[in-house]
Amino acid sequence: MAQCLRVLLVEDSKVLTERLTEAIRQIADVELIGTADTEAAAVAAVKRESIDVVILDLHLKQGTGFGVMRALATTQLKPRIVVLTNYDLPEYKNAAIALGASHFLDKARDYGRLPEVLHEICEAHLAKH
Repeated sequence: MAQCLRVLLVEDSKVLTERLTEAIRQIADVELIGTADTEAAAVAAVKRESIDVVILDLHLKQGTGFGVMRALATTQLKPRIVVLTNYDLPEYKNAAIALGASHFLDKARDYGRLPEVLHEICEAHLAKH
């Protein structure tokens, strides 16, 4: 069976990128297309690849997750955005949702929910197609 979701991981921590890469690769029906650690690299990857879901940190090496969401809002590309951040602040969550994030997860509290969230998105994705 073809992969259900093509995922881009946007995270500036090398350690967390490695941990998340390993975790994502364990999820059935999900293909990790690549990783990025800057706003420009993330936007370029989404434009270059067919990405269904962007797992997005808000603080990047250059730029921000908010910048990525703003840039994608001006394109025809509409991947689902799952924010995964250490900055679980109501104003950040509200801003992310306003910019199109479908999920807002706290790295410390919600890290383990990522596979479940990707499965939910996969089911919704399959229902549409």
